[in-house]
Amino acid sequence: MLQFIESIKVEDQKIFLAELHQQRMIETFSHFEKDCRIDVLEVFKNLNHDEDGLYKFRLVYDLENNFKTQMLPYSISEIEDFELVTDDNLNYQFKYIDRKNLDLLKQKSHANEVIILQNGNVTDTSFSNLLFLKDKTWYTPETYLLNGVQRQHLLKQRQIKSTAISVDNILKFSHFQIINALNDFDENYVYPISKIKNLPSKIMDIDDL
Repeated sequence: MLQFIESIKVEDQKIFLAELHQQRMIETFSHFEKDCRIDVLEVFKNLNHDEDGLYKFRLVYDLENNFKTQMLPYSISEIEDFELVTDDNLNYQFKYIDRKNLDLLKQKSHANEVIILQNGNVTDTSFSNLLFLKDKTWYTPETYLLNGVQRQHLLKQRQIKSTAISVDNILKFSHFQIINALNDFDENYVYPISKIKNLPSKIMDIDDL
């Protein structure tokens, strides 16, 4: 049975980007010719969450509208280093709970986190979208595995721009940062491009693993 997950930011009892999470769920159901009857805001309200601080509201669901929830304390941690890896066949169009292919890339890498390339183009890390800095402007790769809610939000607010980012031009960017529903756009949490340890000469291919 297919299962999917939404990881939603809750801070000081407030839920964030609920409309975008809801829309993604609706689109997922629609793709499989099903109707979504799960209301994110209603589910959150019924949890009666009354704790301050940062939490991950974890909503796991299937296409029969069965779901389960968890509310987990969350903290943002710094990543030591990154490695470019290539997997042209990886497909993560929907936010499946099954992440074994993503996890395999990470486990077989030589860094704390991977940046996944497809056909030479930068996509995402194993758990986030990416932003790259050039001339005081932040860009997100126009190629991605999953069009994350934070990515959509920042593009809509015109805080970032979409552009082609590949192994051919990645060195034109000075810094990068990771974004997802729990990791906001934050210029205090950026990495120099040198944090990518195998840039640009040797890039590990999934076929080499």
